[in-house]
Amino acid sequence: QVQLVESGGGLVQAGGSLRLSCSASGRIFSINDMGWYRQAPGKQRELVAGITRGGTMDYADSVKDRFTISRNSAQNTVYLQMNKLKPEDTAVYYCNADILAYGVKGTHWGQGTQVTVSS
Repeated sequence: QVQLVESGGGLVQAGGSLRLSCSASGRIFSINDMGWYRQAPGKQRELVAGITRGGTMDYADSVKDRFTISRNSAQNTVYLQMNKLKPEDTAVYYCNADILAYGVKGTHWGQGTQVTVSS
C-alpha cells in the first residue's frame, strides 16, 4: 500500500519560515507529478506548488517568491520551503503525488499537516 507522510508543520510568527517534507513509501515503481495543496477553514483546497518528474515547478500567485518546492526522486520525497510566512498562509497543507505502484497508476494524498502563522 502506498503512503504519503508529511512532517514539518507548526506554529510560526509572521515573517518566519517553515519547511514541509513528504515521503512516499510502498512498492513504488515511479512518481510523476508531486505537489502541495492547502485548505484553510471554510475555503476550498487549493494548489500551492507543483513539481514535475523533470523538475518543472509551478506556484500559486500568492506564494511566488516566498515558497520553493523541490524533490528528491531517489528518496521519493517532496519538500516545501516556506519563507516570509503570512497569517493568510494558515491552513492544513497536504502532499499530493501521482504514483505508479503495484501496476496501478493513481493519485495519492498525505494526511495533512497544520501550519499556523500568527500576526
